Amino acid sequence: MNRSAHFTIVKRVVQFVFQQRIEIHKLRQGDNLILGFSIGGGIDQDPGQNPFSEDKTDKVINCSIFYAMMQGIYVTRVTPGGPAEVAGLMVGDKIMQVNGWDMTMVTHDQARKRLTKKNEDIVRLLVTRKSLEEAVRHSMM
Repeated sequence: MNRSAHFTIVKRVVQFVFQQRIEIHKLRQGDNLILGFSIGGGIDQDPGQNPFSEDKTDKVINCSIFYAMMQGIYVTRVTPGGPAEVAGLMVGDKIMQVNGWDMTMVTHDQARKRLTKKNEDIVRLLVTRKSLEEAVRHSMM
């Protein structure tokens, strides 16, 4: 097996294991629609602010495989009891898609605008969990 085929297989396995779909019903407060979470990251932000940046290496797989996966939009805060927490969103989740739109190469402002559209009461996310342990623990709740 050549090296690029190996990395493709590893990436597919990692994505299969860690990705989860989450549907958040926005909470209406007056004229505002509340999601109940904050984001960080984006291609225009300092990569050092990435919540995954502490994990510089992986003990099983070379860290270069995950370099591109560490870029992106991340959940930095979840309001206790809010719509995002009720839906199962967790701090550290990487947002891969919002309502079918790819979020892997967007600026912070583009991500914010996509999430806070006034004409959408429901936000469907595809997220990648920080660790398998967290994903399994959350799925058992």
